Amino acid sequence: MGSATSRDRLMELLEPVVEAEGLDLEDVTVTPAGKRRLLRVIVDRDGGVSLDDVAEVSRSVSEALDADDAMGATPYVLEVSSPGVDRPLTEPRHWRRAVKRLVKADLRDGTAVEGRIVVTDETGVELDVDGAPRRIDYQDLTRGRVQVEFRRLDDAENDGEDGDEG
Repeated sequence: MGSATSRDRLMELLEPVVEAEGLDLEDVTVTPAGKRRLLRVIVDRDGGVSLDDVAEVSRSVSEALDADDAMGATPYVLEVSSPGVDRPLTEPRHWRRAVKRLVKADLRDGTAVEGRIVVTDETGVELDVDGAPRRIDYQDLTRGRVQVEFRRLDDAENDGEDGDEG
């Protein structure tokens, strides 16, 4: 079941199930795992995904798969999770969910820019690049990647607010 048609069928089957739980279906992959297959379902939403959300959508996805033959007769393991930090930013919602994060943006002209996402809207994103704002329209972006930071902006802003001294 590695074909694009099978993936498309799973996306079509599972998207309304995931949306009914208030989440976005980001991706579906099926990979061989010994005598079984691993069906990985990636979900997300604004504000993030809790363990309770994952458990609830797992139940709903499992029920939908049991009622359909999309996975065929070969055994499979279902894994539902949220996207990791390495997920590419390709959709406006991905950029919106990464506000305040440091990103590297690949542009259609072959260049790249690194900056912190300040704000997003329907047509593009504004980055703080070395203290200067830079507006980039989504049509000019190919993708972005959140950069791993050992000390995020949120952490630096909260320093000293908890009353600990020392």
